[in-house]
Amino acid sequence: MSFLERLRAMRIGQRKPNRFILMLAQQATIAVEACEILVAYMKDPSAENADKLRSAEKNADEERRILIDELLRTFVTPIDREDIFALSRAIDDIVDYAYSTVDEMYILGVEPNEYLKRIASLLRDAADEIRLAMERLEKHPNIAAEHAQRAKALENRVETVYREALAHLFSGPEDLAHIVAMLKLRETYRHMSNAADRGDEAANLIYDVVIKLT
Repeated sequence: MSFLERLRAMRIGQRKPNRFILMLAQQATIAVEACEILVAYMKDPSAENADKLRSAEKNADEERRILIDELLRTFVTPIDREDIFALSRAIDDIVDYAYSTVDEMYILGVEPNEYLKRIASLLRDAADEIRLAMERLEKHPNIAAEHAQRAKALENRVETVYREALAHLFSGPEDLAHIVAMLKLRETYRHMSNAADRGDEAANLIYDVVIKLT
């Protein structure tokens, strides 16, 4: 931006976006990427997709470390420090659970099924709503609240599919090997349900911030 452009921006009252909200939005973007890789893994459970998700998880951890370091060195923040920290943790947990889902599936040899594919797709959509909410939080808090509400609705749909999956899973064990396979799959379902819970937590925190901003 040239000097004249900067001067013009100052005159019309434009403000530079707050770095903490930008960092939270970046975390949310990585969460979307992780969930997209999760969807891809459910279609192609390959080592390549598992490695991609591992890389996304490392990127997410690094973004969170940077945010916490900035938070510790900053006295005045655009929203409460506790809200920034909690939002960052909830968004990062979405990535962590996406990663642990794929990691355990790959290690334990759990094959994707239609329930896992449906949940993964819903998680991706919910993560995208969280991302949109973060991108609009500063300038359009009411729109951010709408995206948070959509994320919560998607979490409810995940829980519905989760219960359907469990009911189908425990409909009738056949032998010891089948019981072992059931337990592995149940753990996978639980990881994905936990990811949805963290998305719901992030949405609730966004609501709290919106109330304080408006």
